[in-house]
Amino acid sequence: MERILIIEDDQSIARLQKDYLEINGYEAIVEHTGDLSKIMPLIDGVSLIVLDLMLPKGDGIEILKKLQTLVDVPIIIVSAKNQDLDIVLGLGVGADDYLTKPFSTNEFIARVKAQLRRYTKMKQAGTDGYDDSNITIRNAIINEMTKIFTLDGIPVELTPKEFDIILLLAKNRGRVFPKEEIYERVWKYDSLGDAFTVTVHVKRIREKLEKISPNANLIETVWGVGYKII
Repeated sequence: MERILIIEDDQSIARLQKDYLEINGYEAIVEHTGDLSKIMPLIDGVSLIVLDLMLPKGDGIEILKKLQTLVDVPIIIVSAKNQDLDIVLGLGVGADDYLTKPFSTNEFIARVKAQLRRYTKMKQAGTDGYDDSNITIRNAIINEMTKIFTLDGIPVELTPKEFDIILLLAKNRGRVFPKEEIYERVWKYDSLGDAFTVTVHVKRIREKLEKISPNANLIETVWGVGYKII
């Protein structure tokens, strides 16, 4: 049974999340304060973390950064902070998904399942052996099996969602993908209202590539439509 850690100070919301996770066959454990000394003993063996940003004993973003150094599992932010800047910050720091309160329980469970599926596939690809077939586009090399992306021979540290976006565009070279379709195909559920999430991820990808190669114009914007790689 997959174990999920909920870090949420609102006890009614935490109980709702826990109940629905257990109904769907997961084991759920809860920490209400955001105190790292209490979180640390709970992270061993978890498959996913649900993190609130507004906690009484800790800054959610700082906790997110710390957790990323301790565990390699998906982290979903569930927060009442619903301004664009908050979403950009959370995704930019490395959260795998961002769900704003109030949320539907069906969407919450859908996002949990989608992240766990993606994570399982990623782990399987890493243990099933090396596949030397690469997608090469100019000075970039993408390997779907190993999840390794290099630019000018330098590995680029992409989050799983960033890699999936690059891979989708690279495997369909020349095709323009609307933001909504990218979201639906990468996140695996309804794209309504989440085109901004794709914009944030593409911005982060470009920033990472430009640090290695200032003229790395790998992903092109087709204004009013979406993105492509040529």
